Amino acid sequence: MSQALQEMQCSAGATFDPAQVQVPASFGNDAAALQAARQGVALVDLSHWGLLKISDEDRLRFLHNQSTNDFQKLKPGQGCDTVFVTSTARTIDLVTAYVTKEAVLLLVSPNRRQQLLEWLDRYIFPMDRVELADISNDSAIFSLIGPESDTLLTKLGVQLPIGDVYASHQHLNLNDIEVRIARGSGFALPGYTLIVPASNAANLWQTLTTANATPMGDRVWQQLRIEQGRPLPDYELTEDYNPLEAGLWNTISFDKGCYIGQETIARLNTYKGVKQQLWGVRLPVSVEPGTVITVDGEKVGKLTSCTPTEQGYIGLAYIRTKAGGVGLQVQVGEIEGDVVDVPFLTHEYYGSQ
Repeated sequence: MSQALQEMQCSAGATFDPAQVQVPASFGNDAAALQAARQGVALVDLSHWGLLKISDEDRLRFLHNQSTNDFQKLKPGQGCDTVFVTSTARTIDLVTAYVTKEAVLLLVSPNRRQQLLEWLDRYIFPMDRVELADISNDSAIFSLIGPESDTLLTKLGVQLPIGDVYASHQHLNLNDIEVRIARGSGFALPGYTLIVPASNAANLWQTLTTANATPMGDRVWQQLRIEQGRPLPDYELTEDYNPLEAGLWNTISFDKGCYIGQETIARLNTYKGVKQQLWGVRLPVSVEPGTVITVDGEKVGKLTSCTPTEQGYIGLAYIRTKAGGVGLQVQVGEIEGDVVDVPFLTHEYYGSQ
């Protein structure tokens, strides 16, 4: 994080978690920030996430062979979500890719940045024309979340729409600040992702907050991501689970050729072999992630995340497919809960991606 941006956030009331000194935990406005994400527009600093740059002539073919989605069909200005998996289709990270004329930018989870860089480097062979670069420290990443995001950008002179589909993006000038703006908030909520040089981060933050974007800290972002059902590495995305179990069907192309983990994913889809699925769980009290979930005394899953909401608590949990889905009553440790749907996840294949 740039010093100027951190000072600006501190002056706006930001407090920081000692374990994550570069991540604003709260701006002292958690209820207002949550309401803004649902009814107005909230602004989140995601600059602690990683940004990798993949360039040279073979970049699309290379990424096509390394992850679950179809890169060969993407043109500059387009993008997609994709999952990097092991050879046995266990998840490494859920990544958003933005294709430009010269490169592909990968927005990766903060605790997967180095691992993914090393993973990709391992699969570059001498004849491959691929260059990898970690540009995280040179960039700042903001997210606009909420139904008024379009109104705010229009007020700032941005011509909408940015593009026709999710992850469409444009590099443009906003109040003399060069910024790449992409459709998608990272949730099943309207919004945009903004990528800006770190040197201009404070100026862009001030521009957006002056235009009435409500700053949101990581505490509320984490609540939203659990309510929405976005899986996160070390919680829902681990080597214990594959992307189909994680509800990330819309990040997978079943029509493309071979890639790492493809055989396992294809077999699971063809033979309906998904043994567990990620769902939301409504709870009356907080329960520790990792708690075993049972039905009639039989273990059927495990809680992976939990957060307070205005209507009690909600968690994310892997539930054995044969046990059921939405409406299933479960025992989470000693606490009774109900399995619910969450908007970010899908649990079946809807056709060509």
